[in-house]
Formats: sequence, structure tokens, C-alpha cells
Amino acid sequence: MSTARVAFVQGVGFWSSRLPGWDVAAPALRGSTSAPLEASRRPVPALLPATERRRAPDTVAVALEVASRACESAAVDPATLASVFASTHGDLAISDYMCETLATNPTLTSPTRFHNSVHNAAAGYWTIAAGCYAPYTAVTAHAHTFGEGLLEALTQVAADGAPVLYVAYDIEARGPMATMAPSRGLLGAALVLAPAASPRSAARLAWRTCPGHESEATAARAGNLAAVEGNAMAHCLPLFECLAQGSGSLRLSLSPQLLLEITVSPGTEGVRT
Repeated sequence: MSTARVAFVQGVGFWSSRLPGWDVAAPALRGSTSAPLEASRRPVPALLPATERRRAPDTVAVALEVASRACESAAVDPATLASVFASTHGDLAISDYMCETLATNPTLTSPTRFHNSVHNAAAGYWTIAAGCYAPYTAVTAHAHTFGEGLLEALTQVAADGAPVLYVAYDIEARGPMATMAPSRGLLGAALVLAPAASPRSAARLAWRTCPGHESEATAARAGNLAAVEGNAMAHCLPLFECLAQGSGSLRLSLSPQLLLEITVSPGTEGVRT
């Protein structure tokens, strides 16, 4: 078992079809309120110009929304942050379109949709919209994506001694691939992580990797799983439940035989809303 390291949450962003924003999600995740019955279609990230907003796919819309909110919550300039973007499946809607078009009439393939099909599309939009020249990393690891992406972000914080933006997201699966890679609704979650406490520290994360079977990973509460509609990024919920509560311990899967163990304790201000 590795030695525990520490990072601090400086800002939080969250958006799902039933929990559109951390101010709505935090009370619901700690059981104070219920998730709204009516689902929102998709967020409208203010960082993008109106024309880009209309053309951007759902992956970009939800990723940029939570990334912007996390930076706003942390009161940091998004242009200054290195970032890690994690998605289990990428843009399944565009992947379905690409497969169908290539199989039926390849000459009709849309160049815009093609460039939005790559796994780092959301990260690319973010760096352009935020004017950010800091490095970014795009991560996928199937069912272990949230934990692996978080470990990458935490490792960068520890290695570089500088804040890092972590963004995780997945969207609705479409077409035949939905039977193999199921996902419902939209879900995005973001954290600004820092190596040291500050007056704005929202929570303290003590973390380490440890051996363990993926079945030992912490499960989200059943009611909260229903609120994110079976999204592929629902593995993020146990951490955000602890952040909403202000404390707690959890384990996230990194592989079939490795876990990321995290203890959440209050920061300077706490993240409850």
C-alpha cells in the first residue's frame, strides 16, 4: 500500500440532466432535497460564443460548463491551469453517426463532426475558449475512467506542485453501440485541485493507491444513481457525495486489482451549499 498524499479541492463544478449545477446537486447528494423531476436538455457554457455553443456537441457543452464552474468556484483564471479530461466513451452520438455514414455513404461524412469525434475534442475546445496554453491530458479507461483520470490529476498536482483542473464527463449512447457501451443522459463533474491549502480550500483529500478488487469500490447511493440516469460517469458520485457531506472515505476502481483510496475532510470553507 502506498503512502498517503494530500491535495486540496479549490473549486467544484457539476452538471447532469437531473442535477443541473452544484448548487442543486450538493443538497440532493447529501439527501437534503430531491433531484428535480424535470430533466434539463443540456447546459449552455458561457465561455463559448453563441455560434460555437450551437454547433458544439453535447460532450463539449457539458465538459466546458463544469470546467468553467469549477474555475469560477476556485476564483482562478482558467488560462493558467493544466488540465485532465476524462471520458469513458467520448462522443457516442458522433461515433454512431460516423459508423452509419461510413457504412452507407462515406462521401457525406461531415468534416465538423469528424473533428469532434476525437477523444480530446472537449479538451481542445476548452484550451481555445479559455485561451489556455498549459498542457492537457485526455484519459479513458472504460469502467475505471473516473478513478484513473482523478489519479492522473492528483499525480500531476503532487509532481508539479501546481493546481490542476480535472474534468470528467459522458453523454447519451446512441444506435447499436448503446447495447455495448450503455450510457444515459448527460453528466459532467470538475474539480480544481491544488497542492496546498488556501483561504478558498473547499476540502482536503488524503489519497493513496492500494490493492483490492474492483468490486470493493464504493458504490453511490441508489437514489443518486437514479438522478444521473445510468450515465457511464456515475462512478464519480461517491466522491461528490463525500464533498457534499463535507467528509467521508471512499474507494475508486483503477483496474480489476487496484483501488484509489480517498479520505475527504473539511477544507477552510467547505463545499456544502
